[in-house]
This record gives sequence, C-alpha cells and structure tokens, in this order.
Amino acid sequence: MNLAQKLGYPENAKLLIIHADDAGLSHSENQATIKALQNGSVNSYSIMVPCPWFFEMATFAKENPNYDCGIHLTLTCEWENYKFGPILPVSEVSSLVDQNGYFYKTRKDFRNNAKPSEIKKELTAQIERALQFNIQPTHLDSHMCSIGVTPEILEIYKELGRTYNLPVFINKGFVESISLSDEKYDFTNTLLADNLLIGYYTDFEKGELKKSYEKALDNVIPGFNVFLLHPAFDDF
Repeated sequence: MNLAQKLGYPENAKLLIIHADDAGLSHSENQATIKALQNGSVNSYSIMVPCPWFFEMATFAKENPNYDCGIHLTLTCEWENYKFGPILPVSEVSSLVDQNGYFYKTRKDFRNNAKPSEIKKELTAQIERALQFNIQPTHLDSHMCSIGVTPEILEIYKELGRTYNLPVFINKGFVESISLSDEKYDFTNTLLADNLLIGYYTDFEKGELKKSYEKALDNVIPGFNVFLLHPAFDDF
C-alpha cells in the first residue's frame, strides 16, 4: 500500500503537500514564505534554526501556529559566499565544520568528516532551540537531505523523530539518489512519501518557473506527494 492508503484514503487518492523549504535562510525567503502561506500557495513550511534570519521566522511560527511548520534540520551550507554553522559551540561539534567554523558545503565533505555523536548532539540542539521559541513543529525534515548520506546517519534522524514524537520526512528514491554509502538502508517502520516533486532545473535555468511547476504538478500520482519549493523575493 502507498502512504495515502495507510492513512485511510482510497487507492486512487492523490494527496499533495506544497511545501516551502529553507525558511529562516534570509529575510526575502521569510517574507515570500509568509506571503505564500497567507495566500494559500503553499500549505507547509520548515525553518532552518542555525541561519541568521531564524528569529524572524520563529516569531511568525509562534504567532501563527495554524500553519504546518517543520524543523529543517541543517548540517550543510551549500552557498559560496553566504555561510552559517552549528548553533552549538564549534568546540563541541568540531567534526561538523570546515576550517572557518562553517558547515561543509557538500554532502561528501560532511560524510567524510562528521562524527555521528556530534551530528546527534547538534540536531538535538536545533530541535530544542525551536521548542524554546514555543514553535509547535508538525514534523522534521532535512536541508539538502544530508541525513540521508549513510544509513547510520539516517538512523539518527529516525531516532530523533521517535524521541520528539514527530514524523520525519523521508522519500526512499531521493535518499537513495544522494546516498554516499554502499550499505543498505532500513526503511521499515517509516512513513515514506510516495512521490517527491522538485521541478526541473533546465526550466529554472531558462527562467521558465511556471512551466516547470506545471510539469511537476502533472506528475502527481496516486499516493502521498510532496512538492518542494523555495519561495523568495528577488531582493535581499
């Protein structure tokens, strides 16, 4: 059975969450996410706790608990000239950072250096920081799916979900596509999203966002679909 059926829906039911990733990353991303939530363009979002604009989005989340809000667990920073790192002191999680004290840019560098004990420590701190702001999270998800690079790290993610009694977002195909391990993953006892939609990069490069989104929505299948977006205004 697909996830929609496990949730009690008919076999041919098409469920769709339109989700805004990376809230807290910047002011423009926050404002675009808030507007998209308010006008109904998206029906879910998640916040990056370590980022400089976390406070602004955390305040919104606390004052607007009616919106589906996740914690976007963050262990990597893909930007070339915009950096952030762990919320814990670097001395406590030194395996998670580069020589400048920031998260690694790539999943590969993260996998090659990060100690599991320090991963768990930092992610726990991120969740606790969100809870301290009186955010009422509905789920956990992962920036760049860095928690999926190895089965061992994915187990930490799943364990945190159990500890905090929160669903963890996992799409089997996406995890396997970014895997940096030869070991097999254990997807038992997890709620696997049936289909992950992220648009088409060739369309993005041509500036055809509407076309890309239309094509992605055409690929909604029976089951539980998640369409990941990154709303932002073209300013700062």
